[in-house]
Amino acid sequence: MHGFYNNKIISVFILLPLFLSAGGCARVHDEKTALPVTDIAKLRTPEIPASAMHEWPGSDWWRDYHNPQLNALVEQALKDSPSIAVVQQRVELAKARIKMQEASGGPQLDFGADVERQKMSAEGVMGPFALDDPAAGTTGPWYTSGTYGLQSSYELDLWGKNRAVIQSALGASQAKQAELAEARLMVSSAVVELFWDIQTYMALHQTLLDLREQEAIIAKTDQQLYAQGVRSSVDDTSTKIRMAKIDEKIDVSKGRLQLLQTSLQAMLGLKSPAVHLKPVALPPVRESLPPRLGYELLARRPDLQAAHWVIESSLSAVDAAHAAFYPSINLMGFLQYDALHMSDLFRSSAQQMGVIAGLTLPVFDSGRLNANLDIVRTSSNLSIASYNKAVVDAVTDVVKSASQVQTLSIENAHQQAVVKGSQHLWELTRQRFAVGILSGADVAKAKLPLLQEQATKIQLQGQWISADIRLTRALGGGYRSAEKQG
Repeated sequence: MHGFYNNKIISVFILLPLFLSAGGCARVHDEKTALPVTDIAKLRTPEIPASAMHEWPGSDWWRDYHNPQLNALVEQALKDSPSIAVVQQRVELAKARIKMQEASGGPQLDFGADVERQKMSAEGVMGPFALDDPAAGTTGPWYTSGTYGLQSSYELDLWGKNRAVIQSALGASQAKQAELAEARLMVSSAVVELFWDIQTYMALHQTLLDLREQEAIIAKTDQQLYAQGVRSSVDDTSTKIRMAKIDEKIDVSKGRLQLLQTSLQAMLGLKSPAVHLKPVALPPVRESLPPRLGYELLARRPDLQAAHWVIESSLSAVDAAHAAFYPSINLMGFLQYDALHMSDLFRSSAQQMGVIAGLTLPVFDSGRLNANLDIVRTSSNLSIASYNKAVVDAVTDVVKSASQVQTLSIENAHQQAVVKGSQHLWELTRQRFAVGILSGADVAKAKLPLLQEQATKIQLQGQWISADIRLTRALGGGYRSAEKQG
């Protein structure tokens, strides 16, 4: 009967914490609801011109230009860019935090040892040991005691708090990896745009030199005609004004080229010697917008993927904050040797061991758990709101970039027709010069409009290339999220 009552008391002692955990723990008060996440498939986007539809940019999209110079520059920039190096370290830090969270939830085993020299108080609870009485087993008041052994602990994750913390760290790591892809996209697109800007200004600079050469031919011919008595007077004021304007444009193009080359050098990390690019033909104008802007855009835009993983991380943090309201149970054990005299420390009689089950139950915390849950939930809602805004901004960015590409495509087509017409007029002038009807100055004068229209065409073509690169960047530059990759 005595054993029955003892077992009953033990059972009540064990079950009491469970009852407390069910009804006596801290309660959640008025938790905020989660914001809805924007569904891109339901967004009403402006109509995009059908002629702008083509395909999604692939990975290493800059290789589609088939230019070895450009390929080498992008590869060097991706390797040496300071911006990418910073984000790369953030990725490594996020991975290290995952390992830390995984290790924190696992069992722990420690070995410890200590030696203590102490003097016993004759007035304390250990007073008898302050006496020097070997017959009684006391050799006080000074003792050199020692302890060594193993201690272990393990927290039971019954409510999933540790698992939620790990999932939050995983989401943060995925977000950092998407940010790394975003940094690579920004660097690569900037290098490609700078490369073609340089090529545009190199072509424009050469056209301006040709224009100046034709003006020089006109001025020289007028001087020769005057010297031969063919013309009664020469007023070269207009020619000088035109030459000055051309020289001004040449100087502006030189300054712009120098600025672009400096910017490109900075993108390469300032580790390489000065970049000397060979002139190449500008790529032809084309359209390159994908036919769909649905869920593909979410997978192709690294910034959207980063925002998505931030949401996942924040939701797991909310789960962890919820789990903190429930009791935590720890299992601890120890196996050690403890002796008041060092000479007895290694005896079997100095061995001690034990197992401890501990329970911590939040009952009253002055609102700390609710405040923490409110902070975490609000932070999660902020992540969702930021994501929703990023989705709208991304779609708007794509639509605006597509419209600009389309507009510049039309302008380039019109300018191409103008250049073709100017080319035809100049060819007619050359034919007349060949049969002696017109002079060399007349040919040079006829070429001036052609060169001016060609300069305008080069500028428009360069603007289209920049717009096309911005559209590629808006479409994610070939990025695929980890969950979409095969």
